[in-house]
Amino acid sequence: MKTNRTRIILLAALLVVSLSFSQTKSKEETMKTYLIERNIPDAGKLTEEQLQGISKKSNAVVTEMAPKIEWVHSYVTDDKVYCVYKAENKALLREHAEKGGFPANRISELSTKINPDTAKE
Repeated sequence: MKTNRTRIILLAALLVVSLSFSQTKSKEETMKTYLIERNIPDAGKLTEEQLQGISKKSNAVVTEMAPKIEWVHSYVTDDKVYCVYKAENKALLREHAEKGGFPANRISELSTKINPDTAKE
């Protein structure tokens, strides 16, 4: 009798735990990936120290806004910086840009990632 009661209690506890996990979305499920285009004249001429300062500022703002936003990496061209971020929504990326003093000329949600392996059958 006591063994059956213990089993029932354990099963009920497992059911409660599994239901709570199934109702909680993981960070990956709520975060979307975005590409931010930042028009910065002569971005390609920024010094290592300037890029480090920009990175430190961005990191500070990301830390303040965590866990709703994450900086993945950025690409610097002659007159633009393209940044890949994960965030719950575009508004958070605009807020990050405003707090950091960065332009955010265009924000696009990335729908799919492809690479050379995509062509393989």
